[in-house]
Order: sequence, then structure tokens, then C-alpha cells
Amino acid sequence: MNEKIMIVDDSPFIVDGLAAILTRKGYTPVPVHGGYECLDALNAEIPDLILLDLMMEPLDGWETLEKIREKPETKDIPVLMFSAKKLTPAEAQEHSVKIDDFVSKPVNPTQLLDSIQRIFSRRNDIRDVTTAAQGRGLSSAIIDEYCALRKNIEVDKNLLVVLKSSFGMDIPGREISADDRDEIRKLEDKISKAEQRLREINNLISKPADPVSGE
Repeated sequence: MNEKIMIVDDSPFIVDGLAAILTRKGYTPVPVHGGYECLDALNAEIPDLILLDLMMEPLDGWETLEKIREKPETKDIPVLMFSAKKLTPAEAQEHSVKIDDFVSKPVNPTQLLDSIQRIFSRRNDIRDVTTAAQGRGLSSAIIDEYCALRKNIEVDKNLLVVLKSSFGMDIPGREISADDRDEIRKLEDKISKAEQRLREINNLISKPADPVSGE
């Protein structure tokens, strides 16, 4: 294993606790305290994954994420957000393409480790499919679209679960505002359309080669 995972939180207690969990599972934790310290640490080393808390001061998680994504050296690092703050549909829509997963606080160790493993497994799967797609001669645009869809669908599905849980939509009779319900419905529609497009690309990748043309 030995993947380096940077833990970013302005609470030393949380950082130390997560570092202990990751160490027991064979990961190498890189503890930092706050957004600015995270950005400074990234100048010295590039981790395999960043665990990034949302509610931090003076630089919060979304602001830190933006700065991570701005730099060519760090823009592709997987980022797993975690927070005790209730995620809003607007935040999910705005930031979903920039993150690789979201876990709610208090962090359940099993859920956290499952999410980390899912991110690494997805990265490996995408690498394998990309190799197959290149072998079939598919364009870089199609391959890039596949990579984005594969990640975004999984992230959006998880965010949908988080949103529905935070609004208590699984509780009979629980009311939520019409605006929030519309935003959640938009996210569901987005996932459905993305899944349809992903199936189309998967068909291109798995389509048997033409024995005459070789395509």
C-alpha cells in the first residue's frame, strides 16, 4: 500500500485521530493543520490523496480546494472532502467536479477507508480502460470524456446520498423546500444523463474490432 495521504484539518485532535487510522491500514499519513499549511506542504511533496476538511479558518476547504486545482502540479491530486457542515445542493452542484468523494463528520473509520479504497480502485480502473481505449484508436477527447464521466457519476451518486440523508428525505413525512427538492432532482437527472453517455462510450471501447478495417 504505502500511499501518502495528506490530512488537512485545523483540529490537531482530528488530524491525529485520522493519522492513526490510516497508519494502521498501511497508508502513510502527512498531517497538516489548516488550508495555508496544506498549500505550503504541497510545495514540498505531492501526496497520492488529500483528505480535506471543509470548515477551517482562515482558509476554508472550498477555498483551499480552488487553490489546489489552480496549480498544474497539484490539480490532478484526488481530494476527499469531509465535514460536519450540512452540504447544500448548491455546493454539491458547484464543487462536485472538483472533488473525488465526500464523507460526513463524525467520520466513520470504515466509511472513510472504503471511500479511500474506492478512489484508488477507480483510478486504477480508469487507467486500464484508458489503455484499452487507446488500443482501439479512440480519440483523446472520448477518452478524456470517459475519465470525467466515470469519476463524476460516482461522486454525484455519493453526494446525492449525503444530501438526501442530511435533508431527512428517507424519513416519511419530512418536508424540504421546493428549491432544494428541485436541486436534488436536477442532480438525479444529471446522473441519469451521464450514465447513458458512459454506456455509449463503454460500447465503443468494448465493440469488437472490424476484421477488415481493424477498427
